Amino acid sequence: MTQTPSPARFDVCAVGNAIVDVLAPCEPAFLEANGLTAGSMQLVDAAQSAALYALMAAGVEASGGSAGNTVAGVGSFGGRAAYVGKVADDQLGGVFAHDVRAAGVHFDVAPLVGGAEAGLGTGRCLINVTPDGQRTMCTFLGAANQLTVADVDAALIGDSALVYLEGYLFDPAPGRAAFEAAAAAAHEAGRRVAITLSDAFVVHRWRAELMDFIATSADVVLANEAELAALFETEDFAAACDRLAPMVEIAAVTRGPDGSVILAGDRRVEVAAFPVDKVVDTTGAGDQYAAGFLLGLARGLELEEAGRLGSLAASEVIAHWGPRPMVSLEALAADAGLRLA
Repeated sequence: MTQTPSPARFDVCAVGNAIVDVLAPCEPAFLEANGLTAGSMQLVDAAQSAALYALMAAGVEASGGSAGNTVAGVGSFGGRAAYVGKVADDQLGGVFAHDVRAAGVHFDVAPLVGGAEAGLGTGRCLINVTPDGQRTMCTFLGAANQLTVADVDAALIGDSALVYLEGYLFDPAPGRAAFEAAAAAAHEAGRRVAITLSDAFVVHRWRAELMDFIATSADVVLANEAELAALFETEDFAAACDRLAPMVEIAAVTRGPDGSVILAGDRRVEVAAFPVDKVVDTTGAGDQYAAGFLLGLARGLELEEAGRLGSLAASEVIAHWGPRPMVSLEALAADAGLRLA
């Protein structure tokens, strides 16, 4: 960092793919019949997206996108959040913009004009959820992968205590450039940069590039156990943690029902998962963990306190359909005796 930062207007500013989720229940046989790998995320084109949508069961639409879900969670905690992502000037784009602003998130990136007519409508993610709550995602990025460096407002980035970057942006080249510009602007302003690895399949595709970015530009890393294993090409969890810890200031690794482990130098902080009566849909679990954890870091809470906020948010979202909170996380935190500042 090059300077002592001034007080931030926003706790968290996230940069990611602006996506509308379409969620529907399915049986494992549906995934097999359509050549889908359970629990994966794959990119599809407009034609593939339309064909799969026609085969899916009736479902629900909800504004999503990994980083978008996270800042919606920050807003639900009563935090101050901003978002950088690209939608088209179409109906789904309007839905996304309305939903993210209704969550209390600052969002003013200009939409892609004429995107729908050019085959670049607002991105959508088709999510098939099996009875065990596992989600399998097919994503058409559309306008989302038209995010460019020009959409990154350095002043907005510099006015955010933490800048959170979505690993999915490593797929489109313009998005990766925007990603790197946001990281540079954050460090120029003396802010911390956090990155989520997003998906094990993303890590497999871009392992070398992600390793380089983490080593040179990230202060905080969020990952789940599978993503961590993919990054270091080992199933030895402890060994992977030992390799990640020296690379960054802080890392948080989620382990589903086994909670999470937070790494900070030689420290290892284990945080239990909050109990859930029934897991309905795991979509957004990692995104909401990130919401609580990053807000805690931005507010200067102890690592365990930040982790407990993350666990609380994750427990709320997996108990219902959809990737965003359905009740106030701020109220849940108060009921659980967790502080937010």
